[in-house]
Amino acid sequence: MKKKSASAGTFYPSDKEELTNLIGSFEIQPPVYTSRAVIVPHAGYIYSGKLAAKGVQHLKRDAKNVFIFAPAHYERIFGCTVCDYDAFETPLGDIEINKELVQNVKELFDCSTVNFAFEREHSIEVQLPLIKYFLPSARIVPVLYGCENFKNLCGTLEHFWADEDNVFVISSDLSHFYPEKEAFKIDGYTARMIEENNFSNFEQEQACGAVGICGLIEFTKKKNFSLIRTGLTNSSAATGDSSRVVGYGSWFLYEGQKNNYIKEYYSDFVKKICKESILSGLQLGQPRISNYDCVFEEYGASFVTLELDGILRGCIGSIIAHKPLIKDLIHNAHAAAFSDPRFPALTLNEYNKITIGVSLLSKPERIEFETEDELLENLAPAVDGLIIRDGNYQSVFLPDVWEQLPDKHEFLGHLKLKAGLPKDYFSESLEAFKFNTVKIA
Repeated sequence: MKKKSASAGTFYPSDKEELTNLIGSFEIQPPVYTSRAVIVPHAGYIYSGKLAAKGVQHLKRDAKNVFIFAPAHYERIFGCTVCDYDAFETPLGDIEINKELVQNVKELFDCSTVNFAFEREHSIEVQLPLIKYFLPSARIVPVLYGCENFKNLCGTLEHFWADEDNVFVISSDLSHFYPEKEAFKIDGYTARMIEENNFSNFEQEQACGAVGICGLIEFTKKKNFSLIRTGLTNSSAATGDSSRVVGYGSWFLYEGQKNNYIKEYYSDFVKKICKESILSGLQLGQPRISNYDCVFEEYGASFVTLELDGILRGCIGSIIAHKPLIKDLIHNAHAAAFSDPRFPALTLNEYNKITIGVSLLSKPERIEFETEDELLENLAPAVDGLIIRDGNYQSVFLPDVWEQLPDKHEFLGHLKLKAGLPKDYFSESLEAFKFNTVKIA
């Protein structure tokens, strides 16, 4: 029994050649990283097709099974539901359902089988031509949800993740029908929650697929993985109507920390940003950085360190991610060259001789302690950077400082002196936060 297409001709072209050419035009360049899980929008292709394709093409091309988790728009569902079709029809050819895995999902997670819930549902169907195009041999495991606990979706991911033949699509648009300026703020806030693995207080109004997104966030957080942005837009880009827009975003799962992803694939670009920022300062201009990957639009914290003949020549940075990483790098590189109060402004002659080091900081983690010894016990030399704060006194040491101060007591003592406190200072109001860095030298 085959599920007939309900969205062909409306959400996407019904003609095979036209649809193939349209999806082909969405391919900008091959992704640098192949993933096993993505969040993609599910609107009509004129609105979000390019962004959805950008997400789906990150999936492993040799995957055998694509799990699709999508919200139900037309039928009221409690929990999750599956179907007992053999295949779904698409203009690019039928896409087969892995009925064995569907049965496993049904038995393990108490899903019902409700075919009529899939009849008009576009949140799954719009993904199928993209899956057929990019993963032509894969079978699908379609799952619709309504009033469902996101922890159940996280459990489903955990259960089927062990088989590397399985990949996962979370189908979801973002905010609906706000004025564009307001939607921009809401969707930016949602994006930062996704990118920080933070689902606390995630509201249903932020995304129609909020349950699926939160389930993937919890899974990502448990695994210490990261969700990397591939794009963020809204319907006004296609319609020109900014009065009531729908937001769209796409992310892929990276099996590691975001800063390691940046170092592995974009080290040269990071150094280029810093060099151009410093050079623009010498030329009294503004750096013109364009055509950069969306990961640099995510909030990030960085330190830029300049050395001349192995001696420090400037170091400025951010300890908290408070702006897009690309802006943070541009600002800190310029400040390290021209605004470090310990040094005069860099000269053109020095620019040709300096070396640049960039440290990308993780989110600071509060250290709970009652005594100084307890604080020191929580520090890993050569690994942890440290921030201390007490009232208006604050200072930070990057992990690099351990090379000069390998003893924990000396490390902390000199950090207190840097903050303007006595070396033996301690109080109940003293706060400490540790972090780690990924260094691009």
